[in-house]
Amino acid sequence: MATAEPTAHALIARHRPTLDQALEAIRTRAYWSPHPEHPKAYGEHGSLDAAAGKAAFDALLGSRFDLGQPGTDDWVGGEVSPYGVELGVTYPHADLDVLLPAMKAGQRAWRDAGPEARAAVCLEILKRISDRTHEFAHAVMHTSGQAFMMAFQAGGPHAQDRGLEAVAYAYAEQVRTPGTAEWSKPQGKRDPLTLTKRFTAVPRGIALMIGCNTFPTWNGYPGLFASLATGNAVLVKPHPRAVLPLALTVRVAREVLAEAGHDPNLVALAAERPGEGIAKTLATRLEIRIIDYTGSTAFGDWLEANARQARVYTEKAGVNTVVVESAGDYKGMLANLAFSLSLYSGQMCTTPQNLLIPRDGIRTDQGHKSFDEVTADLAQAVDGLLGDDARANALLGAIVNPDVKARLEAASALGEVALASREITHPDFPDAVVRTPVIVKLDGAKPDAEAAYMSECFGPVSFAVAVDSAADAVELLRRTVREKGAMTVGAYTMDEEVERAVEEVCLEEAAQLSLNLTGGVYVNQTAAFSDFHGSGGNPAANAALCDAAFVADRFRTVEVRREA
Repeated sequence: MATAEPTAHALIARHRPTLDQALEAIRTRAYWSPHPEHPKAYGEHGSLDAAAGKAAFDALLGSRFDLGQPGTDDWVGGEVSPYGVELGVTYPHADLDVLLPAMKAGQRAWRDAGPEARAAVCLEILKRISDRTHEFAHAVMHTSGQAFMMAFQAGGPHAQDRGLEAVAYAYAEQVRTPGTAEWSKPQGKRDPLTLTKRFTAVPRGIALMIGCNTFPTWNGYPGLFASLATGNAVLVKPHPRAVLPLALTVRVAREVLAEAGHDPNLVALAAERPGEGIAKTLATRLEIRIIDYTGSTAFGDWLEANARQARVYTEKAGVNTVVVESAGDYKGMLANLAFSLSLYSGQMCTTPQNLLIPRDGIRTDQGHKSFDEVTADLAQAVDGLLGDDARANALLGAIVNPDVKARLEAASALGEVALASREITHPDFPDAVVRTPVIVKLDGAKPDAEAAYMSECFGPVSFAVAVDSAADAVELLRRTVREKGAMTVGAYTMDEEVERAVEEVCLEEAAQLSLNLTGGVYVNQTAAFSDFHGSGGNPAANAALCDAAFVADRFRTVEVRREA
């Protein structure tokens, strides 16, 4: 798909219109995306159609994934798809004392290229990834366990949107300061003092992107492209169970960098041997000046405490909460919540966990509903959504690892089960572990229940928590966000006072809020260029995807001044 070697000028001319549209989108927060969501949109202008993408993925299985990067001392692998397929791909294992200096060598020319040229190279990388969306979709599916359509959309266009969004923010922050300035200070009758000043955005150093298992591209691309666009080299350390999508990304980036006349070692892969745990080793090396991480709170806290030489951006665990006080569209609320609880088997950092419902019930457009009726109706909505096994497989995907399965199986012992989980057989992948969600009823006033609902139970597990009143729900929401963090908060209410109270909690505790969603937008989905993923203001994450704060500290502005 590569054409003649692109010059910086040619890349800028090719991608400047897209960059301008992205800059306008983050300014207006309106809907926009240059990346098609529908699989049938691919297959022209050099992009792979469904058959070619599947063939490209199949050709990778059992292969040695050579990137040509320096310092390779071994070949490592071991990925097994949550659908039961052994990928058999091996990747270069790096001698860090060789690879890291090689990565640093290209940074001077990359810095001097300037913000516009760097943005254009990043957009060319994203364009080539977009052309191979079908191939990437299979790679994401067979490492994360996402169902194909979700892997296609979330792992493809939505991830690419988030990467482009980061490039746009990075460019905007770098050009906020002009490249040069003529400075003249009047001195009365004497000649003015005059200086010529030049301002250069300089990178911090090598960035480390630590990938996650569930959304390797969606969560990985913002940090990767934010660092690269601001002049930093990027070392990609994938999750050992989800290497392939990021290895493909690194390969494309290296190809584009080389063709554009830059050192391909500005982007490199750090795959690891089983159990090696190189993230800690890498995170504390002095060469690493930026770290992006998505994963557990324990390791995120460790990075923040120990990687003192680096600027650390973390997305960790939280306890996402929905307040259910009343409903103007009861059926719409149930359908919306059922989909949110089921999508990708709840294996999203934005999936609701706690549903806070007054124990005396709620008022709805269908009359008063007791706590037990609400939970029973929600269970029935989930059952109805997932009653057809084909549709269930398309929504649920596969359980990503044994820990999620163990939490799911243990949840039923925590309280009264409103909806039991059931096993579903996948017609194409009989070894896939597919389970429907479980909903457990808990009494919010009981201390033994608090231990369950005040901890993240990642996976298809939700708690219907009985509270004494709407005011108690709001206060429990506040305490949950403040102590445990939340990537998302939802609320259903027809009461303006309750709505204001929930909104005030989210403003004070810095949590993103969705109110009364009953249609095709869900609390666990966010749109690039418009929605912020996380806020950086509560314990769930110290950064937001994506805002100016996410990019601005990846570079510093250095001034050189001379007498005119």
